[in-house]
Amino acid sequence: MRLSRVATWLCVLVAGALLFTAPAAAQSLNRAAIDDLNEQLLYVALPLTLFVELTLVYAIYRFRNNDTPKPTIDDPALEITWTAATGAILVFVGLSAFFVLSNPYITPAAAGPTEPGGELQNDMEVEVLAYQWGWEFHYPDSNVTTQSRLVIPKDTDVRFTLRSADVIHSFYVPDLGIKQDVFPGQATVARTNATRTGAYRLYCAELCGSGHSRMHATVLVLNQSEYDEWVADRRSGNATASVSGTDTQTARVAARP
Repeated sequence: MRLSRVATWLCVLVAGALLFTAPAAAQSLNRAAIDDLNEQLLYVALPLTLFVELTLVYAIYRFRNNDTPKPTIDDPALEITWTAATGAILVFVGLSAFFVLSNPYITPAAAGPTEPGGELQNDMEVEVLAYQWGWEFHYPDSNVTTQSRLVIPKDTDVRFTLRSADVIHSFYVPDLGIKQDVFPGQATVARTNATRTGAYRLYCAELCGSGHSRMHATVLVLNQSEYDEWVADRRSGNATASVSGTDTQTARVAARP
């Protein structure tokens, strides 16, 4: 009876974990790929965890009063089965991770060259300069430059060319699934396609000095019409470009320094 109660509680805990760890709708294609991988691994890991824990509980209960334990008898068939099962799981995990790492939004090099004819050549480009302790964003197509606020259109492939003015930084937007180190003296590339409008936080994820904790920025994802309006306002010298259409929470986040 006690064993059955423990098994029931374990099943409840696993069901609760599945319920509360189910990912919300992703905000970008990057994030969707990462969430899909996490979900695949979750549905493999939880049954294995349940099986191991139930086996452990059974062994503790079954042999709790065993005063004369005996050595385990060799069982080649069982050992081969365990080894094969472990190998199959590792192959599954490796293949799942490989397909995510080869995603062109996770690894931009997988999208092809940036020269004419390459897939990346069609991306909207934003030049990002990291410095102690802030961010500068330049939009070559529109000749617009901003500080501490990155604005991109929804459902558009965007390529970030990242450079550092001093030390190593890291371009990290967790809600969009973007993370790329930025090195002085060389350019690195990150890529995204945001699928939901809103305001997201950009952080430096590499310790870069005494001002590291305040090296953050706001990423605004707007509809194409709103983005075009924002670009037009910036070109006309209106520094308070409109972000109409975003919700109250977005406006509050966007207003942060």
